[in-house]
Amino acid sequence: ADRALQQRLLGVGRHGGEEPGPGGEGGWSGAGVSGTSGTGGTSGAPDAPGVPVLRLVSGHGAGRVWMSNPRLPTRWSQPVPVADYESAAAELAGSRRPPSGADGETLRPLSAEGEPAVLVIGTFDTKGAELKFVRDRLTDAGRRVKLVDVSTSGRPSAADVPPHQIAAYHPKGPNAVFTRDRGRSVREMAIALERWMPRQPGIAGVLAAGGSGGAALAAPAMQGLPVGVPKVMVSTVASGDVSRYVGASDIMMLYSVTDVQGLNAISRKVLANAAHALAGMVARRGDETSVRARPERPAIGLTMFGVTTPCVRQVSARLEDRYDCLVFHATGTGGRSMEKLLDSGDLAGVLDVTTTEVCDMMMGGVLPATGDRFGAVIRTRAPWVGVPGALDMVNFGPRDTVPERYRGRTLHEHNPQVTLMRTTPEENDRMGRWIGARLNLMDGPVRFLLPEGGVSQLDAPGMAFHDPAADAALFSALEETVRQTGTRQLVRVPHHVNDPAFAAALVAAFESVAGTRTPRARAGSRAGR
Repeated sequence: ADRALQQRLLGVGRHGGEEPGPGGEGGWSGAGVSGTSGTGGTSGAPDAPGVPVLRLVSGHGAGRVWMSNPRLPTRWSQPVPVADYESAAAELAGSRRPPSGADGETLRPLSAEGEPAVLVIGTFDTKGAELKFVRDRLTDAGRRVKLVDVSTSGRPSAADVPPHQIAAYHPKGPNAVFTRDRGRSVREMAIALERWMPRQPGIAGVLAAGGSGGAALAAPAMQGLPVGVPKVMVSTVASGDVSRYVGASDIMMLYSVTDVQGLNAISRKVLANAAHALAGMVARRGDETSVRARPERPAIGLTMFGVTTPCVRQVSARLEDRYDCLVFHATGTGGRSMEKLLDSGDLAGVLDVTTTEVCDMMMGGVLPATGDRFGAVIRTRAPWVGVPGALDMVNFGPRDTVPERYRGRTLHEHNPQVTLMRTTPEENDRMGRWIGARLNLMDGPVRFLLPEGGVSQLDAPGMAFHDPAADAALFSALEETVRQTGTRQLVRVPHHVNDPAFAAALVAAFESVAGTRTPRARAGSRAGR
């Protein structure tokens, strides 16, 4: 019935990676076997080369060393009588109890003693020394640590959570993870870790370290944790484009300078800094979450671009006495971040003033949404008011980066690094129908306001993107597509998006939907919440 004892005897699971003694693979190793009381420990290696031993240690005091073969065996050896074992047993004094977590504990749950644990994640078959170095720094800082091994080599592991335990969470089972194709194995292990992570209660923080493969493996699971749970990733990729590793989450990326391969003068400094940073965040997190400035105000999300800033400022000023207004820059990642918080139950509603990310998604701009834009609204049925804010523009980099097929279009240099392209009536028609189809999936209280005077600061009389025909195509496509109901309505407003009268209409619409229905409660709980 003692699973830990079984794993030690078989040399599998979290005990499979323990260093073998001089007896080699053919006999018992120095890892030993603990007593079944749960308080025993292991120590040392066999006393004589070639003679395998079992060390049975009881409690915190002396134990006895039992020789599994008192006489060197041959192929004709007979079973050794128990009396011979007894007579050959040697006393072992001063047995040291292993540190908490090293013996007899499992990770079910992580915080079995009511104390959250910090996870150190990586591939222990190649980065074991570095990850244990991080573990030791965190332990020195007073943090409770669990080592999580996401290796895909199939080698034994001595981590608190071995690879096979993570792989068991893959939808197709462990065999889908442990393949001969390294790239495929890493991809599938990432899926398993992403499913394992939210099912673990008591996660105080996460630190992952590795190269591009290790970062790609750990990133999706770290992104899935709630905003506010400390997350640190040390990687060789941290000095480049880290958008796909950070995503819409609050992951802190730290460049490793040297490769995460071996401990040296540089890697020790970087890894220690990462560990101390995470320890500090974990220690102070309670201080920040226990005292909030005005906890009675529910949080709402607003999306903004420079060309819709006047509207969002006016709306926030009208609502800030009743709501904690969280403004998100509509840069693709900003929209995903807002929807992540909505999915997590951290937002009571949304004023989606700037839906411009749809332009870049459909026309190939540099700040695109994903196909799941508005998905959180569909899933949560939260109160939502939308606006086609900045749907008149597609974002590119410097002017010479605009694709050749768009060179003859109406372009506007927002600054030396940003070039905007005016959308056409045909493009607006396509966007209107795509957005309309998404609105039809929203069963909660929603309003979509159409500013007839223009959808951005550049879409006004005398401005570069003023094009009433393009706006009309957008509005018509929406009206033809959206199935309006008592809770899902399109509303034409005869004002420019940045006009004070439009801001007042937005606030009135939000007050209407927010009083209609509260967001649907999320099933279950998230890790770290």
